[in-house]
Amino acid sequence: MNKQQLASKIWESANQMRSKIEANEYKDYILGFIFYKYLSDKLVAFATAEGFTDEDFSALTEEDTETVDHFKSNLGYFIAHKHLFSTWLDQTSDFTVGDVREALSAFSRLIHPNHKRLFEGIFKTLETGLSKLGDTATKQTKAISELLQLIKDIPMDGKQSYDVLGFIYEYLIGMFAANAGKKAGEFYTPHEVSVLMSEVIAHHLKDRETIQIYDSTSGSGSLLLNIGQAIAKHMGDKDSIKYYAQELKENTYNLTRMNLVMRGILPGNIVTRNADTLEDDWPYFDEQDPVNSYNPLYLDAVVSNPPYSQKWDPQHKEADPRYARFGVAPKSKADYAFLLHDLYHLKPNGIMAIVLPHGVLFRGGDEGVIRKQLIENDHLETIIGLPANIFFGTGIPTVILVLRQKREGSDVLFVDASKGFAKEGKNNKLRACDIKKITDVVVARATVPGFSRLVPKTELQGEANDYNLNIPRYVDSSEPPESWDLYASMFGGIPLSELDALADYWKAFPNLRAALFTLDGTPYAQPKVDDLAEAVRQHPEVTKFNEAFTRAFDGFKPWLHSELIGKMLTLQIPRQEALICDQLFARLAKIGAVPLIDKYQAYQVLDDHWQLIAVDLEILQTEGFGATRVVDPNFVVKKKDGKDVEVQDGWKGRILPFDLVQLAHHKKELDALRKKEAELADVVAQLDDLLDSFSDDEKAKDTFNEAGDKFVAAAVDKEAKDVAADAADAAAAATFSTESYEAKIIKASKLLPKEKSLKAAIKKDAAALHLMTKATIEALSDEQAYALLEGKWLSPLVDELHRLPDLVTSSLAAKLQALVEKYRITYADNARDIQQAEDALVGMLGELDGGEFDLKGIEELKTLLAGN
Repeated sequence: MNKQQLASKIWESANQMRSKIEANEYKDYILGFIFYKYLSDKLVAFATAEGFTDEDFSALTEEDTETVDHFKSNLGYFIAHKHLFSTWLDQTSDFTVGDVREALSAFSRLIHPNHKRLFEGIFKTLETGLSKLGDTATKQTKAISELLQLIKDIPMDGKQSYDVLGFIYEYLIGMFAANAGKKAGEFYTPHEVSVLMSEVIAHHLKDRETIQIYDSTSGSGSLLLNIGQAIAKHMGDKDSIKYYAQELKENTYNLTRMNLVMRGILPGNIVTRNADTLEDDWPYFDEQDPVNSYNPLYLDAVVSNPPYSQKWDPQHKEADPRYARFGVAPKSKADYAFLLHDLYHLKPNGIMAIVLPHGVLFRGGDEGVIRKQLIENDHLETIIGLPANIFFGTGIPTVILVLRQKREGSDVLFVDASKGFAKEGKNNKLRACDIKKITDVVVARATVPGFSRLVPKTELQGEANDYNLNIPRYVDSSEPPESWDLYASMFGGIPLSELDALADYWKAFPNLRAALFTLDGTPYAQPKVDDLAEAVRQHPEVTKFNEAFTRAFDGFKPWLHSELIGKMLTLQIPRQEALICDQLFARLAKIGAVPLIDKYQAYQVLDDHWQLIAVDLEILQTEGFGATRVVDPNFVVKKKDGKDVEVQDGWKGRILPFDLVQLAHHKKELDALRKKEAELADVVAQLDDLLDSFSDDEKAKDTFNEAGDKFVAAAVDKEAKDVAADAADAAAAATFSTESYEAKIIKASKLLPKEKSLKAAIKKDAAALHLMTKATIEALSDEQAYALLEGKWLSPLVDELHRLPDLVTSSLAAKLQALVEKYRITYADNARDIQQAEDALVGMLGELDGGEFDLKGIEELKTLLAGN
């Protein structure tokens, strides 16, 4: 079961339990038990590594304090054998909800003193919620047992455990957020926004040996973890990152701790706090050890997605060192209070990123004073405007503000990224290409017309702007309104000014415009060819462009083979996509001329394929190359006695799909099967045509199934025999008209057995091919497996990249055709058509007769139509 299938299965379970609890509450149970399984399996793995046998460990009790302390000092906790997740599963009928309560109580008792802050109370939400699973202990036990059976399939072995569990965790949080409405923003930052912030932060910190990062409103911890993951791509040791997290709500705070632990972060690198960020700043020292623990908490990076425009109490905050320098945010909106808190905790060479509502850019009053101070002191580095509807539960536009404590420049980069997204349900979603483009622009601090602009501080200070940072003041990303040329509308022709708008194409293909249009010295052109699309495709300069693309990508597939297939078991998966992207962009740059192919469109192609490749690589690195020869049962959900039941429906390759293997190794059998399927489709089509040709009276006969208007074989056979009996002989039967009821019935009687025979043959052949494919996968040689991986990973990616030049020429042809159509019918043509229609109508009106007043009305209408 791969990651997506497992996450989907868990979500199905959540839906089935909605009769007991709300979907949003379900996360407390499923994530709590997932986390307990993680800790339980981790402890068993440690015991095995330490040389404990199953018998040794099952005999270990809390009374053996020395051994228990050894576990606690290494893991931070201890779980006895009788409380292990696996023991719960083995108990079957003996298991009760009481076992869970006892185990969670024991866990709290056996936390190492150094890790009290990390683990203490982490299962409180789960403990207090068990009673909601049923009004009796028996019902609670049944509900928990179902959850345990579901969770037991989660792989927890080796490297894959972190990746798979993290994926499931993030998937669930996202799904719960999508179904929790406005509450979702309290604990979840959409993955794509986290990734964007992560890439910006990671670039700034990539050369440091040790890094401390902090999220002051950590929620589920997803934002903090994505930052760490992005930074880890550039570091040799991911354990050199220390994580600080603060969260107000206890349930959500527990999510933060679980998520950090489950991602394999060392307990000593996790420092969390359950407190009000605005009212109770991170303490300078640990109350338990005030002398030795002094730390004002200045960090390399601070990130946050605080609740938007929240009310707070600004009273007596003027003396707070976080706000004394810049001012206090108004009580109705705490946005700048969160921002100043984060800024305060930055090291001089640190960087922060915060998500806030768009209003912080231009609102006046106390916020305007703070904004002015931030600009004057050169703290504000970048403003990124995000699309609307990108966060769960709110449609308001949001921005990411990037700030620094100290920097050399004073200009501010404005990025209007509000137009780049994909629609996904009710929400908008940043695509991989959008994230890459924004990141590249921010890192390069580049000005891109209609997208970004580096603005000097003097312009922000000037009277025209007066520290107003509203993005449209500095970046105009609006589409120009469509214009209509008056002369061309009246007389035809294509305005050269509108052809000039396609300047990038004409620069790349200097002689193409003259080949397509007659240029007679006037400001208007006429098309020379009837088929613009074909003329564009056949033009020598376009052909040359396509050839340049092909040359640029010579050797790309072999390079991919070497980098991906040759190094699949050792390459670093998080870094590999970036390496391929560098190679991709370098090859696109070789094409020269005007870059008609958008490199970010090419990156999206890469990322779409990479998502599938990365899943396979995780499996291969965890299970070894032999995973290419593994075939798993294919389970589907079917209705049985009114209930959804999971049953096996054939087999599927763990890595290699059956259809790919069949194309490579069983082409003959596959073609024969496809031929029969085509024959069956033809027979079905003929039967459908016959059915449509019968009249309603004919359909009323017994030959038709009243339930579904389908032929019933037995009835057709009987009717055909009756028809044949009425005929003197075969020659007489042949005298029936082909459109007669009798001829159609005879034809149907011949087609139906053929349909039945083909269906049986197809079912038999498909089953045989399926088992043959299973055997082939299990017996693949290494060379055959390598070739199939190339067919799955590389060929589709390279083929789609090679279609990009065609998309360029198709886009140009479509734009040119639209211009031709725009002015093809002139105003004069329309006026003439209208006049002809009016004249015809006047003539028809003259033929009408009626009463006295009817005739007067007709005469008046004729006068109006005649223009008198």
